[in-house]
Amino acid sequence: MLNLTPRYTATCNDELPAALQSLAAQSLTLARLYAGRGITAPNELETGLSGLLPAEHLHGVTEAVRLLDQAIDEGLRILIVGDFDCDGATSTALMIRALSAMGAVVDFIVPDRFKYGYGLTPEIVELGIETYHPDMIVTVDNGISSHEGVARAQANGIIVIITDHHLTTKTVPSAEAVVNPNQVDCSFASKALVGVGVAFYVLGRLARLRREADKSTVQVSQYLDLVALGTIADVGVLDKNNRTLVHHGLAAIRQGRCSVGILALLEQAGRDPKQMQAQDFGFVLGPRINAAGRMDNMRIGIECLLADDWSTAQRLAQELEQLNRTRRQVEGEMRAQADTIVQTLADDNSDDEPDITISHDNDDIICHDNVNTVDNATDAPFNKQAKNDTSRSIILYKDDWHQGVIGIVAGRLKESHYRPSIVFAPANTERTGDDDPIKGSARSIAGVHIRDAIEQVAEQYPNLISHFGGHAMAAGLTLKRRNFDGFVSAFDEVMAQLDDEVFAEQKFTDGSLQGCDFSLGFAEHLASASIWGHGFAPPIFDGVFEVLSFKILKDKHLKLSLRYPDVQYPIEAIYFNFDSEVWDYRAEQVHLLFQLDINEWNGKQSLQLMVRDLALVNSAS
Repeated sequence: MLNLTPRYTATCNDELPAALQSLAAQSLTLARLYAGRGITAPNELETGLSGLLPAEHLHGVTEAVRLLDQAIDEGLRILIVGDFDCDGATSTALMIRALSAMGAVVDFIVPDRFKYGYGLTPEIVELGIETYHPDMIVTVDNGISSHEGVARAQANGIIVIITDHHLTTKTVPSAEAVVNPNQVDCSFASKALVGVGVAFYVLGRLARLRREADKSTVQVSQYLDLVALGTIADVGVLDKNNRTLVHHGLAAIRQGRCSVGILALLEQAGRDPKQMQAQDFGFVLGPRINAAGRMDNMRIGIECLLADDWSTAQRLAQELEQLNRTRRQVEGEMRAQADTIVQTLADDNSDDEPDITISHDNDDIICHDNVNTVDNATDAPFNKQAKNDTSRSIILYKDDWHQGVIGIVAGRLKESHYRPSIVFAPANTERTGDDDPIKGSARSIAGVHIRDAIEQVAEQYPNLISHFGGHAMAAGLTLKRRNFDGFVSAFDEVMAQLDDEVFAEQKFTDGSLQGCDFSLGFAEHLASASIWGHGFAPPIFDGVFEVLSFKILKDKHLKLSLRYPDVQYPIEAIYFNFDSEVWDYRAEQVHLLFQLDINEWNGKQSLQLMVRDLALVNSAS
């Protein structure tokens, strides 16, 4: 049997929160789902825009709005400085659309990750001055650590407004206004806003101020498609505030009231906007927008979101589609190499030898596995692989790796091995000397706050890390190539302080389903019952099924036909990329961890279980 952790253990109505007992009378399953996600009252599920947290609670927003209002009135040149991911792209597009509609003179610039790196650096300030001659700079999704860039801009007489959401424990830059729910002394109740969410709040408050003063303004809520896309693509925690923003953005796309560029991207992906789900922001749209920043320049992605005519949007969407295909190819090669390195480490250290570093001078590989070592179908996680359970992180570097996809590879390693993973690549593949910079992208597991762990290293060894920033689950850092081994050892020390339980993966379940839940109607209702995602986990169930028949598809997918108590018809299930070693053709019963899915084929819909894990219960002898 599978070892699973229930999200909620109540089995009858009386054990549920009082406010959910009436819902339980209609669907005990749905009531348990909500209770397992901390919902105690029906109003926590409401999605009206009137229920959004007030902008006035954002520290710095009043001054930011005053300065923007004045800049519009005086015709000052405003330059938006964005970031090279989907959150940065949607934030930039939102600012350009809304400020332009209010009458602002506004343009944008996005740092090329391969030339300028992240944030409002002095170099990007100089490029902005040379190209656009701005009177005001507004950052989106960056800037909270850009002390030098702010100083350079102010030295040139430029007003600076920072809008960001990244964590910081340091003093914020001395910009004229700083809006970030995660800065010290900000009382905004939600710390989960992503960059585009912060931009939305600033613009909404600005639009209201100008409306009350009878000035040119705009209804900023018409751009919630951009807010929804950036929020999901940046893996923002789906608290009530973010669920509300995403709900309305998703509704707008389904109704065709959205950016033409989004519709063009959906066309490239072969998706019907009317059938779009929240997860499509992260698995369909996000990777295509992100491909611009990963493989070329994010300007292409932003221009797609800003396109107002179909032909332009189509052309740009086609460019993004091609970039995404290139990204998949590069990522696939790097994933295979990384997987081979980790497997080599596991094989070479099966005797629990301490702290192994592998260096192959001919191949320019540096890799280290700490302690006793070891965006859709094409973006599926790695298959599970052997690892030494004493390992506590995976940190890899290779001289010819592409920095545009290191975050994705780190994420795959984290998923497949359940360890914090950091993948490094050269800042410039033509410069790989000991003193040249390498850039790392980190992805983490529950219980390991990756940004704070990196900060611990930086505090204990001030000369190791040049720059870093990020969140609990994802972070970025830069260091000199010669400091790689030192960083690995220092990170090892931080991981060694954590309890063993942190590195034991917990698989959660929402429990078993009633027979009546195995229906198309319930699957459809479940999909639309909320905005599911990070922080509001999609429903996942478990149960023991009788195996009626099975097929192996393409040597890697397991298709099952199953019987379940009180269900009068066979239930179809599919397990993509299953581990053939755990399957037995004589299996009579299986314990499944699964999600309900609706399979569409030749215009017909049918219920299907998406299997996430499997254990044999009984096999023929």
